[in-house]
Amino acid sequence: MLLAEVARVSGEVAATSARTRKTALLAGLFRDAEPDEAPLVIPYLAGRLPQRRIGVGWSTLRHAPAPAAAPTLTVGDVDRAFTAIAAVAGPGAQAERRRLVGELLGAATAEEQDFLFRLIGGELRQGALDALAVEGLAAAAGAAPEDVRRAVMLGGSLGAVARVLLERGPAALTEFRLRVGRPVLPMLAQSAGDVDEALDRLGPCAVEEKLDGIRVQVHRDGGDVRVYTRTLDEITERLPEVAVAALALPVDSAVLDGEVIALDAAGRPHAFQDIAGRVGSRLDVAGAGAAFPLSPVFFDVLAVDGRELLAMPTAERHAVLARVVPEPMRVRRLVVADPSAEGARAAAQDFSEEVLRRGHEGVMVKALDAAYSAGRRGAAWLKVKPVHTLDLVVLAAEWGHGRRRGKLSNLHLGARRPDGSFAMLGKTFKGLTDAVLAWQTERLRELAVGDDGHVVTVRPELVVEIAFDGLQRSSRYPAGVTLRFARVVRYREDKTAAEADTVEAVLALGATG
Repeated sequence: MLLAEVARVSGEVAATSARTRKTALLAGLFRDAEPDEAPLVIPYLAGRLPQRRIGVGWSTLRHAPAPAAAPTLTVGDVDRAFTAIAAVAGPGAQAERRRLVGELLGAATAEEQDFLFRLIGGELRQGALDALAVEGLAAAAGAAPEDVRRAVMLGGSLGAVARVLLERGPAALTEFRLRVGRPVLPMLAQSAGDVDEALDRLGPCAVEEKLDGIRVQVHRDGGDVRVYTRTLDEITERLPEVAVAALALPVDSAVLDGEVIALDAAGRPHAFQDIAGRVGSRLDVAGAGAAFPLSPVFFDVLAVDGRELLAMPTAERHAVLARVVPEPMRVRRLVVADPSAEGARAAAQDFSEEVLRRGHEGVMVKALDAAYSAGRRGAAWLKVKPVHTLDLVVLAAEWGHGRRRGKLSNLHLGARRPDGSFAMLGKTFKGLTDAVLAWQTERLRELAVGDDGHVVTVRPELVVEIAFDGLQRSSRYPAGVTLRFARVVRYREDKTAAEADTVEAVLALGATG
């Protein structure tokens, strides 16, 4: 399949708001794809690279060669090029990546170049979400969408299911079952503004502490233990403590869902980045484990001793979990059987506040009658955590590319120092609508004092309200911290830069990530 076809469908999907039309467009594309091409086409449409990171940034993309006159690139060609680029390392790596990217872009038409810019730059927004891809794939193969959904949930990958379905038809979907040792996509949560809202939406529920650790799925089969991340990467060798804990459970086989965390001497959680650094380390795992031990904490069970539990209600799954996992290895929880009962809401709120006092992220509120919907962000799980906001000053902005070419996009954000200067805290392009992009481009150009072709430096006058999930230590920024998951809420033209939040106020929040 030519990349031009993927780019064309991507554009058409972006241009329509009708779900049925989006599904029909995707179904047509999947019908034309070979089974081995589907695992590439699907992530490309969703704006993801199968290779994840290929080490290519704006500085490499900004000097694109002239586009090709006619389309010749296949999705296989593109995948091989991305794989080669991702493999580049060592002396001269930057130049070699630039050469390979130049070869790829030189073989692409103008439309394909635009698609590749946005794909590589993480700015491909065309509405082809995985849920739509499931429906389009089902339509292309004549399968029931719910059967495809379940196969994806148990097979762990939409691409893997697509390959089998397109090659062998709907009957092949029955082969996808929960198997110990093969990870499944985890169930995800939607958000609620506060505990009361969550109780109103769910009714009878359990309120659980939300831990800021690394999500893990633990598979035990006899004496064999495998540990997988939220993205289904195996990290067993990096977490020997988890394997030891799983082997101590009174079961022959099990699939457990939970987090790995680390607590200090006072019982408070270590920062997320410390945990991530330990989990991400491939060197001296035994030594790292002794110096910085991690503990698994489980909140769900998907299977035990040959019995699949996915369809079982939350309350019943937790009863099984309580039988096989000791209390210190389970999340704390409060069951709210009747939110309308006297004192029920106050108890839930008290529980939530106590979780925050212990240094955790917030709470999860889960419907007691809900099945485990693996791979879906369903309405039966709601996360409630405080959202911080700061009024910061725009120090600079980066020229966008792809869909945002010609617009000032990525904002450099600063907090006020005591001497009136500003300390940069990080960057974000999240939360910007097309209207805001157009407005901020015009306004920032009025404030510009420098432009190197990539970054436009501006007079520090424009205040923007930024929402974020917490702070993370960072040696890259002068205050020693940066914002986690920062996104634009609104511009505050009613405030001057002298009224922006101070570095001192930011640091008082504490580096929690």
